[in-house]
Amino acid sequence: MSTDAASSRIRTAVVGYGLSGSVFHAPLIAADQSYSLDVIATSDAGRQTAAAGRYPGVKTVPDGDAVLALAADLDLVVLGTPPATHYPLAKAALEAGLDVVVDKPFAVTSAQGQELITLAERLGRVLTVFQNRRWDGDFLTVKELLEGGSLGQVMRFESRFERWSPEVSKAWKAEATAADGGGVLFDLGTHLLDQALLLFGPGAVVHAELLARRPDEKVDDDCFLVVRHESGVQSHLWMNMLCAQQGPRYRVLGSEAGYTKHGVDPQEPYIVAGGGPLDEVYGVEDPEWAGKLGRDGHLDRLSTERGAYPEFYRILAAKISDGGTASALPVPVDPAGPVEVLKLIEQARTLA
Repeated sequence: MSTDAASSRIRTAVVGYGLSGSVFHAPLIAADQSYSLDVIATSDAGRQTAAAGRYPGVKTVPDGDAVLALAADLDLVVLGTPPATHYPLAKAALEAGLDVVVDKPFAVTSAQGQELITLAERLGRVLTVFQNRRWDGDFLTVKELLEGGSLGQVMRFESRFERWSPEVSKAWKAEATAADGGGVLFDLGTHLLDQALLLFGPGAVVHAELLARRPDEKVDDDCFLVVRHESGVQSHLWMNMLCAQQGPRYRVLGSEAGYTKHGVDPQEPYIVAGGGPLDEVYGVEDPEWAGKLGRDGHLDRLSTERGAYPEFYRILAAKISDGGTASALPVPVDPAGPVEVLKLIEQARTLA
């Protein structure tokens, strides 16, 4: 790469190097030539060592405050930290003159999310939310089916994230309350709600079951929501961390046909296993997990679209490089959408 090209890269810091930072953000940023991964913040000494080993030349610092002290040498901050920190860190980063990516959930209240949007607009900074599952291969497949009209009039949308995880895996999750953004509704639920709103438009939660099954769960780990969309579609959404037998990832029922899909998008496990976003097979699902399209007795296997998490950072780079907020190009995720998701979560808590 030429010196000019290197100097035009978006200088980036990733705050947090747990699952989010190490599996999603850092690999995607490092693989995109529009960015330079300059700083990784984590207070864990082992993670600092791992980050420095995987990304030679990266500067490791202990926390977000240390990143903000380097703001003059940065363009973008990516927040992969626990939910309760999203609002204060994003606010401080915007005020320091940086563009900001916030992991989901955007904030722990819709009011906080809206305040960040207003602040970013006033300061002329780019703000977006990492709703990466908009680029899951199976979601892209559902989206294509709806756009093509092969299902007819959709009446019911069923979507699940179910796992067998009998113990709370992270210390902060074990201690987090709902006010801290704890629980599976804030975690996996933000993805399910975001996808449902994207596919079928605005809606309201009309039924909510929020349960805590695991002995050390403080908030919720077994949830079921019904969202009634203004379009007439009803979304049934399950999220469960103590599920011994998982249901289909999607079941979409229309007037002409249905679509049923099992399994989960392969991008996350592929990176965890040591693969990279630039690999030829990245995002390609094993054909055995192909969904079924049609009606009982007349079912066809439908190959899953290739997953595309790198699209998030490609779209963001185009936006920033084209002048940021002055550009007519879109951000990868308009933060107004995640605010609507937070409003639905707030509705669910009043019903449960």
